[in-house]
Amino acid sequence: MRLFRLLKIISVGLRFGLDQLVLEQPRGERLARLLRRVLFWRDLSAPRALRLRLALEALGPIFVKFGQVLSTRRDLLPVDLADELALLQDRVPPFPSAQALAVLERALGRKVGEVFAEFTPEPEASASVAQVHFARLPDGREAAVKILRPGIEHVIAHDVALLEAGAGLIEWLWPDGRRLKPREVVAEFAKHLEDELDLMREAANCSQLRRNFLRSPLLAVPEVHWEWCSAQVMVMERMHGTPIGQIEALRTAGIDLSALSRAGVEIFFTQVFRDGFFHADMHPGNILVTPAGQYVALDFGIMGTLTETDQDYLAQNFLGFFRRDYKAVAQAHIDAGWVPADTRIDEFEAGIRAVCEPVFDRPLKDISFGRTLLRLFQTGRRFNVEIQPQLVMLQKTLLNIEGLGRQLDPELDLWTTAKPFLERWMAERVGLKGLANHLRREAPLWAGLLPQLPRLAHQALERQPHEALRVELALLRREKRRQTFWLRAITLLLVVLIAAQLLWL
Repeated sequence: MRLFRLLKIISVGLRFGLDQLVLEQPRGERLARLLRRVLFWRDLSAPRALRLRLALEALGPIFVKFGQVLSTRRDLLPVDLADELALLQDRVPPFPSAQALAVLERALGRKVGEVFAEFTPEPEASASVAQVHFARLPDGREAAVKILRPGIEHVIAHDVALLEAGAGLIEWLWPDGRRLKPREVVAEFAKHLEDELDLMREAANCSQLRRNFLRSPLLAVPEVHWEWCSAQVMVMERMHGTPIGQIEALRTAGIDLSALSRAGVEIFFTQVFRDGFFHADMHPGNILVTPAGQYVALDFGIMGTLTETDQDYLAQNFLGFFRRDYKAVAQAHIDAGWVPADTRIDEFEAGIRAVCEPVFDRPLKDISFGRTLLRLFQTGRRFNVEIQPQLVMLQKTLLNIEGLGRQLDPELDLWTTAKPFLERWMAERVGLKGLANHLRREAPLWAGLLPQLPRLAHQALERQPHEALRVELALLRREKRRQTFWLRAITLLLVVLIAAQLLWL
């Protein structure tokens, strides 16, 4: 099975000239020239990035998904490859309805007609690892049923193994291979796939995000129907709205696109800084807009999380950027340990200023976050900045926000929109208000701990003498061993002297 899959990958790669993409490096030049002579009939006039995207599409859903993930790693890829891979669409050919019904009935343990009042056999949407069907629950409520592709686990295992082998080959052939960390990229991709293969995990993500925005006028999240969920099936509330990518339809519906774009920025920063839990796959296919102008989130397989420490340092960085305080940005990187402690802060500050200063006071239509991020990565590489794994999804989400912002309102001033939100958030984390919030969060823990303090103090006082006695006994034993050693040594010396004296006589 794996051999046939490998042969197909090699065949597709040769057809689209991917061998030239890899073998153009110094170690592969001779083999590249040989292949060009043997495969002289190939047309390789198309740009390399386009040929790579077409090859991934021909190899199937898993390689399409890999291209999507790879497109987010602009710290590792050349700009042309990252831009082209970002064009990969989530829509892939669906699997047969009969297979979908078989997976559904096996997961539910009953016939579909015994669970749902209605079920649409034709899929409404199809993605790399699952597809969605519409249904109606027995009580009349509309539902969306997400079903995992049958046998996808084995396909993923085979393809990931082959990708790992390819990553090792790239490291060997390409002088920059180790710096680009292809093995780590594949491992990161495998982790995301593993998360997406468990629909119970996705259902839990959906439930958490819904709870975070339960009464929000900005974002709606479907309700999960837990009684019909499993690792292979997820049943949730069906949501209605216009896909956010259909700009003309939104205008016809009377949606204020400027207000919608500002709401998107607020939703993003709320998820990142208030909750530390954010939707990390915010492309247009996963977002609807209601007639009231409310966002609707779909597909919760990829979510990002941030610790409070990450949130604090990110906020300091964002505020430093918005205030053009590049020294504060450089200092935040050093404090977070993202750059070596001996980095010259003035040089790092100058490098950040050279990247960020040109983008201020310009509308979003004139700014490319992709290129800005790329230049930041290049600057960071010069100062040995370590790419933080927990921030990779955040970088991807920022790029998605850029794309949405350009579609909705090219004149959006991201800095003016985001700065007040971050300042409010920082005020809630520091100062008197931040102290009050922290005390409120810690109060339940203290309430349970305070009554135990007398007992804990008594136990500590009781242990202290015993501990001191144990240490004292250990010192005495060591001293006794030392004295015994010297006594034996002196005795032996006296015996030797007496014996020598007797022999002399």
